[in-house]
Amino acid sequence: MVTAIAFTAYGGPDVLHPVEIDLPTPAAGQIRVRVKAAGVNPVDAKLRRGDFAATMPANFPQRLGNEYAGIVDHVGDGVAGFVDGDEVLGSATAQSYCEYVVVDAADAVRKPATMPWTVAAGLPAAGQAAHTALRQIAVNPGDTVLIHAAAGGVGTIAVQLARQWGATVIGTASEHNHHYLRSLGATPVTYGDGLIDRIRALAPDGVDAALDAIGGAAITASLALVRDRHRIGTLVDTEAAKTFGILRVGTRSTAALTELVAMYEEGRLQIPIHATFSLTQASRAHHEVQTGHVRGKVVLTVD
Repeated sequence: MVTAIAFTAYGGPDVLHPVEIDLPTPAAGQIRVRVKAAGVNPVDAKLRRGDFAATMPANFPQRLGNEYAGIVDHVGDGVAGFVDGDEVLGSATAQSYCEYVVVDAADAVRKPATMPWTVAAGLPAAGQAAHTALRQIAVNPGDTVLIHAAAGGVGTIAVQLARQWGATVIGTASEHNHHYLRSLGATPVTYGDGLIDRIRALAPDGVDAALDAIGGAAITASLALVRDRHRIGTLVDTEAAKTFGILRVGTRSTAALTELVAMYEEGRLQIPIHATFSLTQASRAHHEVQTGHVRGKVVLTVD
């Protein structure tokens, strides 16, 4: 038996608790990974609260965790390219808060020896979402791009990618994160009343594209500032995408993750770790994520 984190009813962070499950066995084309660290994302908290209950109901006891880093310890039939002992990172679906995960080998990427486990676990979901989202809203050299929640996990990576792709970036964030955003190459702007006017003052020639990671007022501002709605992407607000004809963005791409890992190795990508907690402290990690003031990633470590 192995330890995983699950919940049996919707609620606050304290509904999370350890459970014992059978050690999973990989099928053909899969690998089993002994998890060293797992990323914690805002979407995990939304699932735990029941935000998606109408469209994606939980299967109690419901597990969580969409990104992991660890060591291959069992290779399924037909897998080429990985052997026991390889260090890897990648995406999973609601299972990474666990001592072991089974994933498709095609979705795993080798972890560089110089990449810490916490960084490796914090990159896959946020990195793939940021990379594919910016491609979907067609960010190009010379563009001015607005990134909402720019200091968070996805935002941190999106800012760096957009800058390296030749765009000017305006990032929304609370004031205590403004210095941080400047260090990444973005021009920061504070949330709240008057946001649209503040952005117009920073971008008198207009905003070409926008990436939203929070919904609500961010959607309103983006609609007011971006001429082409097909260049507004939201990672979180499916209803707004349907209502206003903007894009629901942030898909997975192993090719994108491979590129991001290479960028990290070359020193062109930072993955700041805001806080780490042990696997059994998942509820504390969720409390931290829900503060809304996370800079970079929150990660669970597994002994």
